[in-house]
Amino acid sequence: MNASSAQMGPAHGPGTALTDFLITQGLAEPGETARWTPLAGGVSSDLWRVDLPGRSLCVKRALAKLKVAADWQAPVSRNAYEWAWMRFASQLRPDSVPGLLAHDPGAGLFAMEYLPPERYPIWKAQLLGGEVRVTTAAAVGELLGALHAASAADAALAAEFATDDNFHALRIEPYLLATAAAHPMLADTVRGLADRTATTRSALVHGDASPKNILVGPTGPVLLDAECAWYGDPAFDVAFCVNHLLLKSLVMPGHRGELLRSARALAEAYTRCVDWEPRPAVEERAATLLPALLLARVDGKSPVEYLTDDRHRLFVRTAATALLRAPAPTVADVVDAWETALPAPNEVGTRSD
Repeated sequence: MNASSAQMGPAHGPGTALTDFLITQGLAEPGETARWTPLAGGVSSDLWRVDLPGRSLCVKRALAKLKVAADWQAPVSRNAYEWAWMRFASQLRPDSVPGLLAHDPGAGLFAMEYLPPERYPIWKAQLLGGEVRVTTAAAVGELLGALHAASAADAALAAEFATDDNFHALRIEPYLLATAAAHPMLADTVRGLADRTATTRSALVHGDASPKNILVGPTGPVLLDAECAWYGDPAFDVAFCVNHLLLKSLVMPGHRGELLRSARALAEAYTRCVDWEPRPAVEERAATLLPALLLARVDGKSPVEYLTDDRHRLFVRTAATALLRAPAPTVADVVDAWETALPAPNEVGTRSD
């Protein structure tokens, strides 16, 4: 059996390009049976688990058009930057990313270690399942801070990750500029935040540090999906991740306290790592960007899927608008304002878990 005729599982096969990739990179032998299983994930790439005799691995391929309702295009070159970001992280914290196996930048794909979910659960699944551990959030904050600190003021990394076009297509436009267009009364403020973010360049940013892209490993968090990697404003990663914890506290009132403590712990652990600029400056940028990202997950091009109740969406719009009009100086202040504004559990339809 050659690469193009490798056996596929019940799900749709990947085509000859990907099976040829395995052969060319020495990850599979001609004649081996390969079972390809699509994995759930984000909207920007195809991801497969590949089961070969006695071993498994993952193959990821970037998509030119993202899988969302809105028209959202992005260059597939981001796959090469994701690989480069993971290589950087693996040098500093080997356990913080999956093992890297092979890369084909021209094809926009790479192979990496498969991490079994029974040992590496997805943080988002844990949170939505009611398993909320403040220590996990603190570990995520510390990891992000350590990676930012290690990359700060590094001219070589700044040159390697001058990915302004990618970051604009994947983050600035679909999150901030689309939200500004949807809210004319806030447009100047949100566009100002977009401009500030786009022009701040002090550390290597992951760009998609959300719970769906973080595995809870036996020795600490494992970061995935660094397609948005960019040498820019590290405050973006903090705000992006805390954002998800705040949104979940709205729909999971039974775990509200732990989720809000997690948000504070993440920001505190992160801030302790900041040594490349005054800590208040990073905190202020994260705190002022956070409400714009809250609003973006309702009215931007990538709304979160669990905000299905109109009353929840209205709450996010109201709370975020208030914070955009009266900015808070720290992430902890944003969390306090959010907590104060949250409705009682019996005031809106909520999840009990």
